[in-house]
Amino acid sequence: MPCHSNNPVWVDVGDTAEALYAWSALGGTSLTVVDSTVTPALSTALPNSLQVQIPAKPSGNIGVSNSGYFGINVDPSWTYKGSFYYKVPVGSTVNGNFTASLVSSSGAELASTTVPINSTASDWTQVNFSFTPTTTPSDTNNVFSVTVDGASAAGQTIYFALFSLFPPTYKNRPNGMRIDLAEALAETQPGFFRFPGGNNLEGESIAGRWNWRNTVGPLTDRPGRLGNWSYINTDGLGLKEYLDFLEDVGMPSIMGIWAGYALNGETAPESQMAQYIQEAADQINFVIGDPATSEPAALRASLGHPDPYPLIAVEVGNEDYFASGSYASYRWRNTVENLSAQFPHVQFMATTYVNNPVLHPKPALYDVHVYQTPTWFAQNSFYYDSFAVGDIIIMTQPSCRLLTASGTPQRDGTKYFEGEFAVISTNPRKLYGSPSEGRLVWPTIEGTVGEAAFMTGLERNADIVFAASYAPLLQNVANYQWTPDLISFDAKSLYRSTSYHVQKMFSLNKGDEYLPSTLPNPSGTVFWSATRRTATNELLIKISNTHGKPASLTFNVPYTNVHPTGTATILTGAQTASNTPRAPHLVVPTTRSFNAGKTFTYNATGWSVHVLSVVTY
Repeated sequence: MPCHSNNPVWVDVGDTAEALYAWSALGGTSLTVVDSTVTPALSTALPNSLQVQIPAKPSGNIGVSNSGYFGINVDPSWTYKGSFYYKVPVGSTVNGNFTASLVSSSGAELASTTVPINSTASDWTQVNFSFTPTTTPSDTNNVFSVTVDGASAAGQTIYFALFSLFPPTYKNRPNGMRIDLAEALAETQPGFFRFPGGNNLEGESIAGRWNWRNTVGPLTDRPGRLGNWSYINTDGLGLKEYLDFLEDVGMPSIMGIWAGYALNGETAPESQMAQYIQEAADQINFVIGDPATSEPAALRASLGHPDPYPLIAVEVGNEDYFASGSYASYRWRNTVENLSAQFPHVQFMATTYVNNPVLHPKPALYDVHVYQTPTWFAQNSFYYDSFAVGDIIIMTQPSCRLLTASGTPQRDGTKYFEGEFAVISTNPRKLYGSPSEGRLVWPTIEGTVGEAAFMTGLERNADIVFAASYAPLLQNVANYQWTPDLISFDAKSLYRSTSYHVQKMFSLNKGDEYLPSTLPNPSGTVFWSATRRTATNELLIKISNTHGKPASLTFNVPYTNVHPTGTATILTGAQTASNTPRAPHLVVPTTRSFNAGKTFTYNATGWSVHVLSVVTY
């Protein structure tokens, strides 16, 4: 992402101090954020710029520096690529070179390069550069600076806009992903990726919604916006960057479209829905449309991707139980009827409580969200097992309990996406409270085994639960608004949580045949599911022990030939154990062999998750 971009949504020229968060003046320069009344803007999308005024009698290198997103990781094995725009007033006498540098907290120069200054550049001029550090600093408290020789610019003014600095990215994509974070996701071999959110999709207001057109094309055309979690989205990570990343990892998308509701309570009236439905249609066409017949698809092709991207489903809004009246009255109906006519092969997913209210047309897919306690997840691991045939499901609580008039949910062709789930607290009365009230800061073993117990139920019922995803996915430990999260990171390192390891264990061991088994005791503490991967003839058994006491399980395998030895992948630890920046590898999976056969007994340690693999013939 760019280090900073001048942004009409969040840069207030009346509050330079706020606008210049993370920026510092070097050598006595004066920094001011100015708008187009002072100097013409770089673009309509980026109307503000950084005015750097150089004192009359400067000495040495002077200019501006930026501390990055809570630090900058400097690695001598990397070549960094950067850019910025600049211009000078007509008649300027500034001369010499710009020096772009990485500088340590002690003031040592780690990398630098020079670029000649054009003293007649009264129009915006882009500078592109690269450099490779020559040394490794002791920490990430480094800064990126752009300076000039004070003597060659005394008393002059220089305007800057849209600074950017990138280390190497995943698959070398422009505006691409941080390599270690992308690799951590790729390691799980995910079956899909849900984007762009979530609350990020809805926006704090209708004007602040996620609008795909503001996220594609040149960075100079992306205005950015104030996100829903109190920080700025530059939208350098835009629709195409998302889709390219998904393609690089091999994840088809479950994509959200804005559906007329914002988090401040604004709801688009029915008379205005047509424009937002067209916006959604254009977004879908950008992803899967034909460039020969669709302008958004032609735009995609012009950006280097003529072929469509994989798309599993389109989610209509997010958590629309907050405005279910308008969703049922016209937002769902108008959106789905219009888009289904244009995209008859696309499945659309509803985001209200299931059948509460009843929606027309009837949704084929529902997105269900649940944040709860370890006990809740274990107790609800049998929820989907109870679905029978012939009744109408009615969701009555945000905790994901579904009821029907006759008390028995149905298997009627409707499928469910556990789109957001996680253990977030040990206190059911204060789920969203503080850590002192039970809120988790990091995933714990107790929470993780509870999630795993729930996931065995999802796997047993894969005929109606077609996908599931832990949420939230990523957390910068230097600045966050929600806990716990699947993967945490800082400027240099990432931290895989206990829940990450279980998600990976389940994902890498997906079967394509479900094997009926004696079901666990719903009120017990040990849960399991069994599947078979036909390509490798593997029997895959997943076990979660949600209690501190070990448990012994005996399995009778329904195959003629069963290998006498199996492989177990195990995650176990103390009840409250977590992986944190101070102890990132406290709880990690281990692998061992065990005695298998047509009948075998397996011992599951307390507070543990196990994936057993046995070859059958």
